[in-house]
Amino acid sequence: MRKYVIIGVQGSGKGTQAKLLAEGLDLVHISVGDLFRSHIQSHTKLGAQVKRIVNDGHLVDDDLVEAAVQLRLADHDWNYGFIIDGFPRNSRQAEFFLESYDIDGVINLHLPDDEVKRRVLARRYCEQCGLDYNLIFSRPAEPDICDVCRGRLVTRDDDTPEALAIRIREYHEHTAPVLRIFERKEYVATIDATESVATVQAAIRTRFGLPPMTG
Repeated sequence: MRKYVIIGVQGSGKGTQAKLLAEGLDLVHISVGDLFRSHIQSHTKLGAQVKRIVNDGHLVDDDLVEAAVQLRLADHDWNYGFIIDGFPRNSRQAEFFLESYDIDGVINLHLPDDEVKRRVLARRYCEQCGLDYNLIFSRPAEPDICDVCRGRLVTRDDDTPEALAIRIREYHEHTAPVLRIFERKEYVATIDATESVATVQAAIRTRFGLPPMTG
């Protein structure tokens, strides 16, 4: 059984890298962002709280994050292990997490702030079918039109320069102490996230002695 934590600022590709690892190693990918999006789409009380906080440009309250993650891990559907992104968020959560789970390693995806801004502010999604686009990496065939359903492409409410600046600052403030805790107790591999998806994935697998991607 393998258990990993992946850490990275918005735009670093941690969701993509986590999914590739999960698919290749039969791991369960637990994404805090996906957990919250599910709550928002289901119009739960938690979802309403999360939506309000995110639209104001802030990180979701640590207690809400912790409650959602503990509930998800309690399902115990991760027979071969898991890779979790978006958690832990602070020193207390990191200490608790390490006491509760035998972690095999921490993947730290490093992306300079200027590149974070360039990538995140280029994100769009279809307001009709929800398909994600990025004007840098995955442009639609026609500007502002979804390739699949012809819906209109729009910017997420929280993808503004002002909200992003707050998120970047809060990310650094929260993440630095968490990384220090992991570095004392676990193997942390810092990976250059400016490289291509395949190159980053290969670097992660090499650092942790995992089998290479196939296909």
